[in-house]
Amino acid sequence: MSGFGRLLTAMVTPFDEQGEVDYVQARKLARALMQSGSDGLVVSGTTGESPTLTVEEKLRLFGEIKDELGTSGMVIAGTGNYSTRESIELTREAKKMGVDASLLVVPYYNRPTQEGLYRHFSAIATACDLPCIMYNVPSRTSCNLAAETVIRLSKVDNIIGVKEASANFRQIAEIIEGVSRDFLVYSGNDGDTFPLMAMGGYGVVGVVTHLVGLQTKEMIDKLLAGRTEEAAVIHRHLLPFVDAMFLVANPIPLKFAMNRLGFRVGPTRLPLCEPDEKTAAAIVASLERVRIDLPLPG
Repeated sequence: MSGFGRLLTAMVTPFDEQGEVDYVQARKLARALMQSGSDGLVVSGTTGESPTLTVEEKLRLFGEIKDELGTSGMVIAGTGNYSTRESIELTREAKKMGVDASLLVVPYYNRPTQEGLYRHFSAIATACDLPCIMYNVPSRTSCNLAAETVIRLSKVDNIIGVKEASANFRQIAEIIEGVSRDFLVYSGNDGDTFPLMAMGGYGVVGVVTHLVGLQTKEMIDKLLAGRTEEAAVIHRHLLPFVDAMFLVANPIPLKFAMNRLGFRVGPTRLPLCEPDEKTAAAIVASLERVRIDLPLPG
């Protein structure tokens, strides 16, 4: 599937101090991320606090970010939830905003069977003329999208890839082995990018790539060039920073770090809140051990 970059960043949603979406700052962040290694952006995903955004806020974000990037980067809209019908409706509306693809999370809370998951994703892909990337994150959804179901769904028109955040490398290997070569298998965990790509995966939908995007891109480029040992050095160097960015629920650490560095993204929306003092201190310490790639305000 040509045109879809290997490094996608799941963008945070900037809020102002009143907790309203800051669309001006969202545009600035989108541009800065493209300047620091990202090939495209996932808008209104987990990192973007999608469960707290209204449909109107999501659609405006999709349009604003696509308008800002134009053809310089892919915009993937987070349009999936636990309801097949609602996911279809939002994906159709996102298409009207000009986005390039949709990200569809495994339905959470209601815990469907594998057959139900197959019907859910295939129904959305059939109803919507937009490339679909599935998102498997069982730690959040309590429901795993099995390898055999991914392989089956990979044959459905419009389903072009999967973001795999299960950390189950046996499962991921089965997926890579069982799908066609043009099916995009992305890492959904920053720390899994190196091993997943070493097994033949395509790229990453990252979180820490907000701040270390160029270094992540260098690691990917070295892997693709066969310079595995050099890529491994970057991987090992970034792992402690990855750990720090997930000390508590994403995007709490990331937003705290970005605000600390001077790139204003505002608070998280409840029920997420600021980190405690011990966690905040650990995040600050982690920032001192890495080079920050994101262009920061002067």
